[in-house]
Amino acid sequence: MKRILRQAIKPFLPKYQVIFTSYQIIPGQPITKKLSKHAFEKGASKEAKEFYNKVIGSEFTKALAPVEVHLKRSFFTVSKTNFGPVEKFKKVKDISAH
Repeated sequence: MKRILRQAIKPFLPKYQVIFTSYQIIPGQPITKKLSKHAFEKGASKEAKEFYNKVIGSEFTKALAPVEVHLKRSFFTVSKTNFGPVEKFKKVKDISAH
């Protein structure tokens, strides 16, 4: 019975994704940013939160600074973490995305 109920509710649950944005600074060149998205199934909030906590707790992520990590539910940001001066780069108009 529980399985049938879960299958009926699952299409209405929100999607989750973790978005990792890294900024690369080379003097004399425009700032580049790279986005990496990891999407989860509908209603997979526990798995998404665990993955988000692994990413922000990783020493590799902290060494890549400046980076920005978002945990999104559908269109809303649930959590956001910045490593390095990310806010300064967002104000710069010369950012090219790759």
